[in-house]
Amino acid sequence: MENFIVSARKYRPQNFNTVVGQAHITTTLKNAILNQHLAHAFLFCGPRGVGKTTCARILAKTINCTQITKEGEACNQCESCVSFEKGASLNIHELDAASNNSVDDIRALVEQVRFAPQAGKYKVYIVDEVHMLSASAFNAFLKTLEEPPPYAIFILATTEKHKILPTILSRCQIFDFKRIVPEDTVKHLEEIVAKENIKAERNALQLIAQKSEGCMRDALSILDKIVSFSNGALTYENTLEHLNILDEGYFFKLLTHLTEEDLTSAMLLYDEINQKGFEGDTVLYGMAAFIRNILVCKDKASAHLLESIEGWRDQYLAAAEKISTPYLVSALNILNEAEIQFKMARNKRLHVELALIKLNFLQQAIELSMEDGQLVKKKLVDAHYPIRTKKIIPLSHIVVNAEAKLVIETATPVTKPISTPIVPAKEVITPAVQDKTIVEPVITTSVTTSHSAPPNAGSKKSLLAVLQQKYGNDYNIEEVKEAISLNIETLQLCWNEYAIKMEKDLKHSVAGTFRIATLQIEDPTHFTITVPALTAQKFVEQERMTLMETIWERFQNRAIQFSILVDAGEKEDVPLHLKLNSKQKFDHIAKQYPLVQQLKERLNLEVNF
Repeated sequence: MENFIVSARKYRPQNFNTVVGQAHITTTLKNAILNQHLAHAFLFCGPRGVGKTTCARILAKTINCTQITKEGEACNQCESCVSFEKGASLNIHELDAASNNSVDDIRALVEQVRFAPQAGKYKVYIVDEVHMLSASAFNAFLKTLEEPPPYAIFILATTEKHKILPTILSRCQIFDFKRIVPEDTVKHLEEIVAKENIKAERNALQLIAQKSEGCMRDALSILDKIVSFSNGALTYENTLEHLNILDEGYFFKLLTHLTEEDLTSAMLLYDEINQKGFEGDTVLYGMAAFIRNILVCKDKASAHLLESIEGWRDQYLAAAEKISTPYLVSALNILNEAEIQFKMARNKRLHVELALIKLNFLQQAIELSMEDGQLVKKKLVDAHYPIRTKKIIPLSHIVVNAEAKLVIETATPVTKPISTPIVPAKEVITPAVQDKTIVEPVITTSVTTSHSAPPNAGSKKSLLAVLQQKYGNDYNIEEVKEAISLNIETLQLCWNEYAIKMEKDLKHSVAGTFRIATLQIEDPTHFTITVPALTAQKFVEQERMTLMETIWERFQNRAIQFSILVDAGEKEDVPLHLKLNSKQKFDHIAKQYPLVQQLKERLNLEVNF
């Protein structure tokens, strides 16, 4: 049976051209070799599994090669290259600082530097995980690292650059390795599966690249595991099952339920996810990453930042068009806060469910904070809260009694006319053109005294006839309807019609509140609305002015008013600190604690209100 070699070792790059995703490093090193501008000390730093040790070995092999190519690569045929491939080269020394981190280990290394190479041009010392060295070991290494022999080259590799002493950093030429992008990882995996005659779907390789998080060594290790699991046939389904990744389809379903305010379906879906073995923090993290992907798809310029496989791209773009930006940003804040507090929560499942409940009612909260379709940032003021009312337009019509005998005096007004109050009207005369100057006539009853009698008594006409003769169609005559007594049947019918109107306007939350509210008539001009919660009270208050206009029009009575009760009929009261301004708050405290007032007087303090 042939010995199996893992892909991370079998397909380890042997020259600079085969290094994946580090072109900025390999190009610099090849040019330095060709131009003979090699530094005496290098520091390779970056995440795990991105090629730091591999590049160090390739550099060590290349600088000792006797037949370097024009591209700055090793020939792999000379004696030095062959001995390196066999692991028998005496010019390359590797030290694992994780296990050899004492000052004695560094002193032994320094002793070896004294001896010149027997064959070849350079002696290369590769110190891996150099950040694990002790402080005394770093200090013992300083002098040799600063002034090494001309034949000695040091290559240090680390994943934690910040742990290395500044004196060491200043003596090295630093190269920062970056994470390998998913596209490069997928391309490299496709080359490997093609060489190994493995059937693999591109979506499966994209999942592996996404799971590896820019680490090529992890990607190759995952590939070997899934090949063994699937018996050489990689599909999206078996890769998803093996990696235990929460499919993005669940997040699309969950988001649909939350935006539709279907809390029951959202809870059942979360229970299904939980039954599959996924912990709550996985759901929170995955949902946050999912919302982030939708947010970056809101703009085509940032759509390339989408971190997902190609099969979900169209669905992300469609979701970005449907969901508003305020909802996505608020959802990210809720999920981020829930993820931070998850570790401290005793009941992990309840903590995640509370986050889902917040997301379910998030759209209602956004609607409450919007005015005229725009989000309004509300500030607390140190005063009484004003009541939002509708602007009242002054009435410009004249109310008269059609049955009364009225006289228009066209002469000069007398000094003391005897006038009587006008009886409630049966007709309303409204001017149609408001830019004309209207002379207000003196209206008196037919009963007058001798000194107030008009000089032209024979020209008496009715007010209605004179106005119609003088202004023609400038006045419209409307019949005034009599008020309808407040009754529960008509009120409930008007209430239900308003709820239907809210549903047509896509205000489902408001409509639902109106349907569960209870109405009760207290007196002929007042009724109460009982709602189950404070949120429902806010929904009704939001529609107060429009609702009152509808009720006034139905009953023809503008004296009708209503009040809102919460739960068991107790009126929601405004907290005391919101009722009082700064001066009233101080007076209240001084009344409760007289020593505060005495302190103010003794110290001669002035309170700035």
